[in-house]
Amino acid sequence: MVYEKQLKKQVRDLRVKGRTYSEIKTSLKIKIPKSTLSNWCNGIILPKWYQGKINALNLMNSEKARKIALLTNKIKREILIKQLRNSNKYLSQKIKDKDVLKIILAILYLAEGAKWKSHRGLMLGNTDPTIIKLYIRLLRKCYNIKSENLKCRISYRADQDIVSLQKYWSRLTSIPLKNFYKTKSDPRTIGKPTKKKNYKGVCVLTCKGTNIQLELEMIPMLIMA
Repeated sequence: MVYEKQLKKQVRDLRVKGRTYSEIKTSLKIKIPKSTLSNWCNGIILPKWYQGKINALNLMNSEKARKIALLTNKIKREILIKQLRNSNKYLSQKIKDKDVLKIILAILYLAEGAKWKSHRGLMLGNTDPTIIKLYIRLLRKCYNIKSENLKCRISYRADQDIVSLQKYWSRLTSIPLKNFYKTKSDPRTIGKPTKKKNYKGVCVLTCKGTNIQLELEMIPMLIMA
């Protein structure tokens, strides 16, 4: 057919100029299978720069695909978190029970706190702000130990500014700056730049309370009995 011959010529002309099959279909506003277009363009020698164009398009498409995948995973995660929050809402009432809170505190202290044989009194250190804030809240709810009753020491690296670190942890914990011990940086880190930008050192909290320490160590043993 005349129309097909004319269309085939247009397709071949565009292909010679280095157009992709997708670009050809968009330009001519046609819906023809790629296999058909490939057959029509059989024998055409593509420009030398064509492979570079394809590589660039593949790179761009892979980047788009990566962004779409990240967005999709983010949405899936948000949906999952919402579902988990809704399915565990009933726990909010149980968590207000002091005995339940004490068990949570005991498990936390078992994992992160200093034990009686190595230290007398409460001591817990961590780099995670969430763990530190949870520990402080549990101490207040279970034993009425307030932030101003806590002492704080920051273990930090040689290239970090201790003053800014103390201010950071003071804001986070509501512990007065006067309750922070003077400390020295870890000498092993001299000449070794901190790789993690958000690393704020190890926040170590201490206060009196040997009896509380022993009680917190005893509770996990009772659970295991």
